[in-house]
Amino acid sequence: MTTLDPTNRPSTSGTGAAIMGSGTGDGPGPSVMAADTLKGNKLFTSDLEEIGKISAIMLDVRGGRIAYAVLSSGGFLGMGEKLHAIPWSALTLDTDEKCFRLDVTADRVKNAPAFDKEHWPSMADEQWGSSLHQYYNRQPYWLATREVVENRPLEH
Repeated sequence: MTTLDPTNRPSTSGTGAAIMGSGTGDGPGPSVMAADTLKGNKLFTSDLEEIGKISAIMLDVRGGRIAYAVLSSGGFLGMGEKLHAIPWSALTLDTDEKCFRLDVTADRVKNAPAFDKEHWPSMADEQWGSSLHQYYNRQPYWLATREVVENRPLEH
């Protein structure tokens, strides 16, 4: 398993997930790829604990952005499973290990706000989103990209 190397900084645009590793593969990826390709990827924390798997990638449909990855952890056969929304910009895609990395400890994730598959939060609520981004020490995605996605006509 590869650990984050501070001398080899992952590439990122500042608003999306960072990418590290040498794997580029055939076809699309890793910069542009199908969301289903990432579903089921393991997530490792900074203390190298496998904390769970990505169960969904949540899109901000109106803004045209990826908002969150949903981490599924714990439980047995789907019972007692906890779900955690993680800001997309907090993740690093490791193409060598085909997993995601998160630069926080496993305990920090375990103590993060969680929900179950029957009681999802209102992810479009800016107060909820701001609180979650603050927990992971990230700027809310809608602030980081507001200028880019404003609906302006193209000049010809």
